[in-house]
Amino acid sequence: MGKHSAPKKRLRSPYALAALVPVGLASAVAAAHAGQQLTTESPKQVAESTPDNAPTAAPTIPSQTPVALPITTEPAPVAAREPAPEVVPESVTTGQIPLINYEAYHAAGSKLAQELPGCGISWQLIAGIGRVESTHANNGKADPDGVLEIPILGPVLDGSLAGNNVIHDTDGGELDGDPHFDRAVGPMQFLPETWKRYAEDGNSDGVTDPQNLFDAALTTGRYLCDGNLNLRDSSQVTKAVLRYNNSMDYVSKVRGWADRY
Repeated sequence: MGKHSAPKKRLRSPYALAALVPVGLASAVAAAHAGQQLTTESPKQVAESTPDNAPTAAPTIPSQTPVALPITTEPAPVAAREPAPEVVPESVTTGQIPLINYEAYHAAGSKLAQELPGCGISWQLIAGIGRVESTHANNGKADPDGVLEIPILGPVLDGSLAGNNVIHDTDGGELDGDPHFDRAVGPMQFLPETWKRYAEDGNSDGVTDPQNLFDAALTTGRYLCDGNLNLRDSSQVTKAVLRYNNSMDYVSKVRGWADRY
């Protein structure tokens, strides 16, 4: 905002000012002009002490300093307060969780806290799943919108690997690229059939993509909360994670990472 200078005030003429000077002040000024010191005597006392034949001095007009008029300015607009930045947890600052992954996990937890407050899911539990399933999408290899740089696909579930079930194709290869057998897809490793049932749009772009961190994180949370589970209860956390992978060793790993975060 530019600075305003005080408007210059025009001095009145000496005659106009003289008319404004009180009589007592004029007498005192005359005495000062005659070399006498001003006193606090009344105008009458000053008149009596002056000889009748003393010359009358012209009244001296005291100089007046122009008084600046008050400056009226528009009040400065108040800048909108920026929201206080969220404190990033130590697990992010130390590099245990890439920032983009944390943003996806935290966004999912916050959304579910509003939409399913009875579930009580934490972002840390979602992060525990992400760590075990894909090491946080290969340590955060995604763009700012959460889209993975390279799609993540699990092994073909055709029974060729020990410990894996045989799961025949359920999506025509739409999500996993295999028209014969299913594969787990994305950083949270959903089977195509499960993804189609629970898929959520975590970044509000109108698309549900298992290869997007925000979509996958929110879908994971929705899946874990299904069945009106209360994940504030430790036993129900175990039940929810077993639904993801029916292995107590898996549960132990997920909960261990969640506790660290």
